[in-house]
Parts: sequence; C-alpha cells; structure tokens
Amino acid sequence: MEKLVFYLLVLVVTLPYTTVSGATPSNSMNFIKASCRTTLHPTLCVNCLSSYAGSIQGSDHQLAKAAITVSFKNTKSAFVFLSKMARVSGIKPREYQAVKDCISTMTNSVTSLSQSVQELEKMARTSGQDFEWHMSNVETWVGSALTNQNMCSRGFAGDSLNGRVKDSITKRIEYVCQVTSNALALVNRFAVRHRKGIHKP
Repeated sequence: MEKLVFYLLVLVVTLPYTTVSGATPSNSMNFIKASCRTTLHPTLCVNCLSSYAGSIQGSDHQLAKAAITVSFKNTKSAFVFLSKMARVSGIKPREYQAVKDCISTMTNSVTSLSQSVQELEKMARTSGQDFEWHMSNVETWVGSALTNQNMCSRGFAGDSLNGRVKDSITKRIEYVCQVTSNALALVNRFAVRHRKGIHKP
C-alpha cells in the first residue's frame, strides 16, 4: 500500500499551456462555459476548468483531457486522504471496514482515470475506427471510475455510520463524483461532436 501511495503522489498529469493563433482567453472561456452547460454541475465544471483555458483554446479534445485530469487529481487526493483515515487511532470497526472498502474502489477509480488520460493522448494521432476504439475505451474507463466512486459513497450511507469520519469522507467523495460526472459528460460530448464532424481537434 505504501508503494501505491508513493506512486500516486509522484504521478503528475499536466497539460501544456500553449496558445493557439487567433484564440483569445475570452473565447476559450466562452467555449468552456458553453460546454459545461451540458454537464450536471455546470458551475463546478467552469470553476475546475477555467485554469486550463490556455491549453483548451476551444478544443474538444483538450477540454475532455482537462476534465479527466481534474477528476484524476481529485480522485488521487481522495485516495490518499482515505489511506490516512484508515490509520487514524480510535476509528470504529464499521468505519474502518467502510474506509477499507472505499480505498479498494477508489484504487480502481484512479487506475481507470489514469488509463483514460493516456488513451486521450493516443487519440490525438488517430482517426476513423482507431479513434472510435480509443474513444470507447475512454468512455468505458471514465464511466467505471464514476461507478467505483459511487460505490465508495454508498458504503457510508445510512444511519449506522455517523460522525466526523463519515462527514469528512462523504463530502470529499461527493465532490469527486461530481467532478467525474462532469468529465464523463464532456467526454461523451467530444465523442458526439467528433462523429458529427463539428469538433475542434
């Protein structure tokens, strides 16, 4: 487990902050706002992606990549937090088991999101059936990541678990679920626009 935590702490996914000729910050932000309106949490979506405006520049591909990167970083942070909670002294047995189960599902979520970012990198050099294959992988993995996050959240549902441990964890997981839900919506949007030929690479 210590090796996995170390790996997650040193694994950093970055996006190049490049500019595109003819693009302006206001145009990029307008694109982000318009895209985020297709998500379940548009305000959160804009807040999370505004710092990536310089690299997104109206690109559906870069938008999806930024959204998954945000999800990945927050999921990784939640995993590290859960790992620390599992070592807190005085934690109740039922809380400890719920935390351990959550760590397992969040580990899977981190892996799925990491794979999604890598797959999006490959998609920049593909088209046709190759693109569809990579896109299908991304959609599947981001969807799987969200499913695992929801499983973690459900582990703390009900009245049998109450108190600061539950509150601190559920708030973090709820945020992560919302961010990942937004990422999945933007990935699906990218796929639809690409198939219609209206996307910007």
